[in-house]
Amino acid sequence: MALKATIFKAELQIADMGRGYYHDHALTLARHPSENDERMMMRVLAFVLHASDALTFAQGMNVDDEPDLWQKDLTGVIDLWIEVGQPDEKRVRKACGRAKQVFIYTYSGRSAEVWWGQIKDKVARMKNLTVIALLPATSLALAGMAQRSMQLQCTVQDGQVWVTDGGDTAHGELTVIKSPETG
Repeated sequence: MALKATIFKAELQIADMGRGYYHDHALTLARHPSENDERMMMRVLAFVLHASDALTFAQGMNVDDEPDLWQKDLTGVIDLWIEVGQPDEKRVRKACGRAKQVFIYTYSGRSAEVWWGQIKDKVARMKNLTVIALLPATSLALAGMAQRSMQLQCTVQDGQVWVTDGGDTAHGELTVIKSPETG
């Protein structure tokens, strides 16, 4: 018998100073049986960093043709494709071909560095790709906040993010390792 996803609920209060975005969001997340708290919370963080009413969680781990999160326009065109972790080159190319903007959030320290070393030359010419790294301490602190029901206050400012659950705080610097400008 197949294992079922575990449902998590998160109420987010987001203050993104750079975008001037100040909104609350109520999220329902399905954590895949093979997904851990760290990866799930990185999906939440990716939502925080791009929050809008049109941004949604996709099937990601369940469907090869979908990212972790995406935003589509009213005609179904993919404006934003967001991956968490270390997708292979084929998946990155496919995403860049289908979406106007692609973001990858990587967070596992040394293995993320090795992954980037293997893929960077192959994706260097993709003009709609941004890759952002977070230190493992940030993703682990976020994982420690994972609860079936969460209330999180999130602040984004000057390339840094703070997430608090009222008791603990996770702080991280968003290190851009590839952007459309840097090639």
